[in-house]
Amino acid sequence: MHGANYALKDEIREYWTRRAETFDLSPGHGMKSLEERDAWAALLRRHMGAEARRVLELAFGTGEVTRVLLGMGCEVTGLDLTEAMLLRARAKHAGTQDLRLFLGDAEDTREPDGRYDAVVSRHLVWTLVDPAAAFRDWFRVLRPGGRVVIADGDYVRLSRIGQLRLRLSDWLNQRQGVVGPAVDYAAHEAIQRQVFFRQGLRPEPLRAMLEEAGFTDFRLERPRGPHAAQRRGAPLRQKLRIGIWNSFVLSCGKPGGN
Repeated sequence: MHGANYALKDEIREYWTRRAETFDLSPGHGMKSLEERDAWAALLRRHMGAEARRVLELAFGTGEVTRVLLGMGCEVTGLDLTEAMLLRARAKHAGTQDLRLFLGDAEDTREPDGRYDAVVSRHLVWTLVDPAAAFRDWFRVLRPGGRVVIADGDYVRLSRIGQLRLRLSDWLNQRQGVVGPAVDYAAHEAIQRQVFFRQGLRPEPLRAMLEEAGFTDFRLERPRGPHAAQRRGAPLRQKLRIGIWNSFVLSCGKPGGN
């Protein structure tokens, strides 16, 4: 049993430590093809802007989006809460130029004021403990005119069709004897019950919080390009899981600049 000084962020760190070894096996985490990476690059460029070069990537995991950003010619600084993820990302990108990866907290980056053209995260915001503090910090580290790009979704509420697709996918996995990535669902649910967005993350309340932090110029879309690329060539059991959650990409800007 954890002691009284064992905080929620410790639970989150421990959960992702256990996920690190098989993280890239999960659909939507590991990028299986050049087509999928290209789809993410096109999507990110639409939201970051053509001139964005200095990027702060938060919760980089094993470095999959990192690879995309580097391929776009960005200079990337990455922060992740989990040492196991950091070690895997560093190994994946060993010897890469224009990349710095560190342990760090997305809610308190400790990065210099006005340093970055963009702050990018994927599958992070749903798990923030204090998103208001995080958004104020992201506003601070952006230059005037810089943008935040959030790729995330509502991983709590699922439509009836989504529930059926998930059950069918699980049935096919079991029937085919497929051993999936190691996921501690009980730990995931325990974390979900404690985070700020415990009722699920939706674009509208997220936008309101970002506006409160000072952001403007919002852009919203579904990640249809990456999802289409993930489906191509995937077995039915995986295709059924892709796009069932209310996934979205929301970006916004810090006022100022040219």
